[in-house]
Amino acid sequence: MTVTWEDLGWERVAAGVGRCRLPVWDCTIGLVAGEGAVLMIDSGSSLAEGAKLGAQARALTGHRVTHIALTHPHFDHVFGTAAFPDTEVFGAVGVDALLSRARDREELREDGVRQGLAAPAAQEAAERLVPPGHLVSGEWTLDLGGGRQVLLANVGPGHTAHDLAVLVPGDPEVVFCGDLVEESGEPQAGPDAVPSHWPAALDRLLDLGGEDAVYVPGHGAVVDAAFVRAQRHALAARFGVSR
Repeated sequence: MTVTWEDLGWERVAAGVGRCRLPVWDCTIGLVAGEGAVLMIDSGSSLAEGAKLGAQARALTGHRVTHIALTHPHFDHVFGTAAFPDTEVFGAVGVDALLSRARDREELREDGVRQGLAAPAAQEAAERLVPPGHLVSGEWTLDLGGGRQVLLANVGPGHTAHDLAVLVPGDPEVVFCGDLVEESGEPQAGPDAVPSHWPAALDRLLDLGGEDAVYVPGHGAVVDAAFVRAQRHALAARFGVSR
């Protein structure tokens, strides 16, 4: 019996492209299937969540996750990475150093616990954090086989100092935005945000996808270019950033 995206609670966004919204923090996980290769976008908030996502990805595609793209270094997006051994991990330049430093790992652990992650799960994930082995400074094209190519783009800083977006060409084109875009609430600007550059990062997202693309926020429902543009203007007004 063939398993569909809907069977496992995933949303099909385009052919071979889907996403799910995880419980508790409403974090988006993306999945792009090629021919024998599978890209997951972000990895969840714990090793247990990552393992569950990996099993679902195999059920949906028939293959294990071979690549992971981390959109930014917050616990709900990176703590599941260690559940994917022998997987190529990608991130924006600089995120490797952050995920390797003991003090930054401890801050992520504390943030997870503060937001409701069980302390043992947070401790385990922080101790086993996997820094990206492949660092994107501009753009990086991944070939997933079967004619499926995906573009990783370092579009930050903005929500953090290390924001990575993923463009999946097709009809429609799909842009995974990470937390540069949020639909289910106002974009969150924590102490690691770079507000003065955030509107420009959204301009780059719009340049990547164009007017007809589907934009997948880090939290919330799928949106269109008009939503991203409106959020860009709202952020510019909020932080006093001019063009």
